[in-house]
Amino acid sequence: MTEIMPSEVTDRDVYVTRAFDAPRDVVWKFFTQPDLLAKWFGPTSVSVPVESVTVELRVGGLWKLVMVDDATGAHFPMDGTISACEPPEYLEITATAHGADGDMDNIRLRLQFHDHGEKTRVTLHQGPFTDEQREQTEEGWGLSFTKLDALLVR
Repeated sequence: MTEIMPSEVTDRDVYVTRAFDAPRDVVWKFFTQPDLLAKWFGPTSVSVPVESVTVELRVGGLWKLVMVDDATGAHFPMDGTISACEPPEYLEITATAHGADGDMDNIRLRLQFHDHGEKTRVTLHQGPFTDEQREQTEEGWGLSFTKLDALLVR
């Protein structure tokens, strides 16, 4: 069955749905606990120092991290504020991402965690972006989720 995108998703947004082989409470922790988030966030050529990660899991709380390009050492911080938090079902963050091509301001990241017993489906809706930013972001999430898959099968 094909999932239908919600009407509020535009061509300036990234919309991804992905199933993970772990219960919802486990997947939720990988998105909200700094030591776990640092292990998988970012494309394969990027690492996130755990000391750069802050997650204050409440409305108005900080959500931030720094992605480091493994080849060049360049730093790409993301600074956000949690605008909605309903553990372990929903998390919404409004963030600014500082990238090599400039800043992306007021990017909304919405994450829904759907309980399917021993599996969890995550629905991600993020934007708005330019066309190039959208393509890079979608590719980055795909690579990140591949890293997360590898951690969840252990």
